[in-house]
Amino acid sequence: MELDNNNHSVFSLYYHLVLVVKYRRNVLDDEISDYAKDMFVRISDGYNITLLEWNHDSNHVHVRFKAHPNTEMTKFINAYKSASSRLIKKDFPQVRKKLWKEMFWSRSFCLLTTGGSPIEGIKKYIESQGMK
Repeated sequence: MELDNNNHSVFSLYYHLVLVVKYRRNVLDDEISDYAKDMFVRISDGYNITLLEWNHDSNHVHVRFKAHPNTEMTKFINAYKSASSRLIKKDFPQVRKKLWKEMFWSRSFCLLTTGGSPIEGIKKYIESQGMK
């Protein structure tokens, strides 16, 4: 397992985010999902987040990503939801019809950590740094 690092730390922070369309409206298709995914990548750059995997169904998305320890997760998620909601409704009239005054995404979200570094990876790092 590869560990990420910055000036003062080594880390392995992986997340699984689930975002649901408001009222579980079935409005996500491949085109809207790709648009939302591209926006995620653009916004995530400023938050030290790297997209690893993106999947969608007609009313929700699953996003797997990694982040740095200094990432303000709630701030990023709210910024993404706000910007993507506004632009999806602007650029896709069929969505605007189904969610006229509403945000595109539900207010709630599910964010899970996914795994950790196995002890072998930690031992390997400690040995490589001469910290026995």
